[in-house]
Amino acid sequence: MKNKTKDYHKEILESLKELKQGYPTTPLGNHLSTALDGYGDIWGLPDKEFAFALTKYKAKLSMDVPREPSENEINKIIEDAKNLYLTNEEEY
Repeated sequence: MKNKTKDYHKEILESLKELKQGYPTTPLGNHLSTALDGYGDIWGLPDKEFAFALTKYKAKLSMDVPREPSENEINKIIEDAKNLYLTNEEEY
């Protein structure tokens, strides 16, 4: 029986393709920087950790779905804006 090891290099490339397809206007550097934030020096980062970081990042992106604000939230913003005033004389 053959011992199959996971091909993390292939997994990394597939993740990058998925990011490009799902977020075509976001530069790849932004994805990499955000996914690897907190890893410090990535020079010796193993492929397994790199693949995990991308998988975790993609999962976080899929959960960050923008929502429409409710009418109450919009009304609160409008009311709060009505009560704003300038505090610096140069702004008058």
